[in-house]
Amino acid sequence: MKGGTIFHFVTDGIHAALQRAKEAAKDKDVRIGGGVATIQQYLRARLVDELHLAFRPILMGSGENLFAGIDLTELGYRCTEHVSTELAMHVLLKNDT
Repeated sequence: MKGGTIFHFVTDGIHAALQRAKEAAKDKDVRIGGGVATIQQYLRARLVDELHLAFRPILMGSGENLFAGIDLTELGYRCTEHVSTELAMHVLLKNDT
């Protein structure tokens, strides 16, 4: 892609995908892309160190619930920062375990 971004599609599980991403990133941060089911898998496996959520004050209809069936506090996540602006509310969740 323009700017040098490369996408690899991994089909042998989230741990393998994360390992490949870490190897490619070297010392840089790794970001998870995908839908709700993908993010839920990484949250449940406690593989997400930080989760930045940006909420917009608009209603978009139905969709998937990101936190359905997930107890974030039980998994070790806590809200470390929240900032509201006119356009969005930003919430930072971290897992220190």
